[in-house]
Amino acid sequence: MILKLLAVPSSATTDGRKLIITRALRAFVDGMVYVMLPGFLLVLGLSGVQIGAVVTASLLGSALTTILVGIYGHRIAPAKMLALAAVLMVATGIAFGVVSSFVMLLVIGIIGTMNPSAGDVSAFLPLEQASLSASVTNDQRTAMFALYNLSGALVGSIGALCAAVPLWFARKQKLTDLTGYRITFFVYAIAGVVVYLIYRRMSVLSQVKPTGTKSALGDSRRIIFKLAALFSLDSFGGGFAVQSIFALWIYRRFDLSIGTLSVVFFATGTLSAISSLLSVRIAKRIGLVRTMVFTHVPASVLLIGVALAPNVWLAVTLFIARGLLSQMDVPVRSSYVMAVVKPHERTAAASVTNVPRSLASALPPIAAGWMLDQSRFAWPLLICAACKIIYDFLLLWLFRHIRPPEEQ
Repeated sequence: MILKLLAVPSSATTDGRKLIITRALRAFVDGMVYVMLPGFLLVLGLSGVQIGAVVTASLLGSALTTILVGIYGHRIAPAKMLALAAVLMVATGIAFGVVSSFVMLLVIGIIGTMNPSAGDVSAFLPLEQASLSASVTNDQRTAMFALYNLSGALVGSIGALCAAVPLWFARKQKLTDLTGYRITFFVYAIAGVVVYLIYRRMSVLSQVKPTGTKSALGDSRRIIFKLAALFSLDSFGGGFAVQSIFALWIYRRFDLSIGTLSVVFFATGTLSAISSLLSVRIAKRIGLVRTMVFTHVPASVLLIGVALAPNVWLAVTLFIARGLLSQMDVPVRSSYVMAVVKPHERTAAASVTNVPRSLASALPPIAAGWMLDQSRFAWPLLICAACKIIYDFLLLWLFRHIRPPEEQ
């Protein structure tokens, strides 16, 4: 059964398979970055509030670029926009690798593609989601998104595990820790080059032809706006506990090393990858909406346990256990959004549902950083869990009767 779940859906096109690869490459370097970013910024002498501000700037930048994708994505060939995003990824890595100024880091965060969280919040997401939906039949859409999410979660966890390698290399060569951190950003830039080359070898993705219409969303506008509002609440809560903020909390609360934290994030990412496969089976039995809700609530309860844990090992154990459930809704959510809109609306729908998510998650890191400057208690984690539980029950109430084609 495992091998069957791991297999690429039979209806998937060559472009769809390539998108799985590019997602994995981006996730690997994202995994390295979100683990070492707090340490890098602390070495530069930034405070908790300033670190939160850099995280916020990165999330706001993602929202800005995703807005542009939503406006122009239905008019321009996806392959061209993906290639442009890859160029921006290269520039972001190089810039972070040479800049030390707090103000400049904020600017680069806004205009770049740096991802301070385990999830994909960049402009790549709506473009790849729309193209991925067109690369497979309806009955295999959720399975394709699960595999897409699997590649991101599993390879991202490997990237998190490797986060300490540049630092280890620098120390072995008797270089400064700052140099080790900067090496990570140059690895990020190199990955951007590889992603660009893969995009250039893709077809024009004729399955998602530019429409040239003035309105990106038509009849689906009301549904998408409701989903966007709910996803924003979920992401607002998530902004209090993005990986970089969680790493900052556990650094200060339990004095956990980067090496140990890398192992923790690897374990969490691996379980998240497994959950992507399980979500396909669950969704076939109880439906997409119920799968999102019934797996998400227990994850939030576990996060409350992490916040209240009296020692590091209990906190880590609960956090790892949460990894099995916390991302199970991601492929299902993406599949659901793509299912309830028309094909030409998919890029816009992905953008409209992701932009508010990015904006909503952008401000909480500053507040979370301030809270952690004032106290080591995990107030940000408790706020995150509360928001997510409210989101889950609202989602079930409003969308339990709106079903995708394969459930009708």
